[in-house]
Amino acid sequence: MKITFQMLKSLAILITCLSFANAAQAQTAKSSTNTTWPKQAIRIVVTFTPGGAPDILARVLAENWQQSLGVPVLVENRPGYGGNIGADLVAKSEPDGYTLLIGTVGIHAINGALYEKLPFHPINDFTPISFLASTPNVLVVNKKLGVNNLHELIELAKAKPNELTFGSSGVGTSLHMSGELFKEMTGVQIRHIPYKGRAQSLPDLISGRISMLFDNLSSSLPLIKAGEVQALAVTTLKRSSAAPEIPTMAEQGLPGFEAISWFSLMAPANLPPVLQKRLNTLTRQALSQPDVRKKLLASGLEPAPGSPQELSKLIQSETNKWGRVVYKSGAKLE
Repeated sequence: MKITFQMLKSLAILITCLSFANAAQAQTAKSSTNTTWPKQAIRIVVTFTPGGAPDILARVLAENWQQSLGVPVLVENRPGYGGNIGADLVAKSEPDGYTLLIGTVGIHAINGALYEKLPFHPINDFTPISFLASTPNVLVVNKKLGVNNLHELIELAKAKPNELTFGSSGVGTSLHMSGELFKEMTGVQIRHIPYKGRAQSLPDLISGRISMLFDNLSSSLPLIKAGEVQALAVTTLKRSSAAPEIPTMAEQGLPGFEAISWFSLMAPANLPPVLQKRLNTLTRQALSQPDVRKKLLASGLEPAPGSPQELSKLIQSETNKWGRVVYKSGAKLE
């Protein structure tokens, strides 16, 4: 059979149409996969030990989502290395919406300046979902230290250089940086003792193994109310509604002192936009429920979910701020 030009032209048109049809079918299948999410268990990785603010937030979300989505939502604690172990795990996971991270100011705005080399990029290797909540940091001291306010603590520290110690839940956390900012603004010399989490640091504070501790207010509040530790100041510019009796650092002679711990929901980079939007909606819905808000506020956490774009702007601003603090402190880790 003789093949004519017209036959070749028709064949080319047919192949083109089939190609477009296959592409459309593939896109439809991909879209369908995303819209039917979730089909399996979701895990939320927390980079610190159980009981702290990130863990509280993760478990609140897990309980709410499990009821609304009908699939298991698991909280996985991966503490250590300033939050970098858990963050690296999520950064290297598939961007399919099944592995998420409770992001922190330490992971996304401090560690990049503090560590010589990280196995992930604090910004580029993650997809921002939503801001979750913030909590003031609080300076608590061992009750036997014999100080009743910030002025007395500063005087004691100056009289005993390098004898007093301050703990935190890890190197590079906002709690560590709160201490570094305190040292910079007062000129005192106190030694930093890092822990993997509050589970180890608070017992050491109560027993007197460390002199003081910068902690999330949400974590220390029960011990403060029980009288087991003494709170000297919160690190926000305004007093916290959860503990209005505790004065601010600024009120006690350190104007401009501000250091808050904030938490966000993050996913691996390249998460499909449809899943980013779905997760953002789920987060907003969960944190807007009256019972959830009441529970978080009672723990010293102030929920404030927002858009991914707002979260990105916050991370950039905080990266610039804490980068300067890290530089001035001279702190550097491998």
